[in-house]
Amino acid sequence: MASLVGYLQRMTALEIIATQTIKTTQAEFIAAEKKLLECERKISHVATLASDSCVVQSIGKQLWKVSTVGLVTLESVIHLDDASGSAIRLSWRQAFKE
Repeated sequence: MASLVGYLQRMTALEIIATQTIKTTQAEFIAAEKKLLECERKISHVATLASDSCVVQSIGKQLWKVSTVGLVTLESVIHLDDASGSAIRLSWRQAFKE
């Protein structure tokens, strides 16, 4: 009986840790998505972007790769329309550090 109680205590502790990890990761992911959207909105004014929030790279013909900086890294490829100044997201992915 004592070993069963010990096992249940360990499992409960692991479940609490897992739940907290999920909450923390979700908050970091949401913050990264907000940074990415902000950088995409301001892409037509590349010089005014904060260098600590994202990295912007030209990949040719009005295409730009925007990456967030932080614990969770998101990358998107956007097309910048010169006439209207609007940015259209073409692709999106989460980048994993090696």
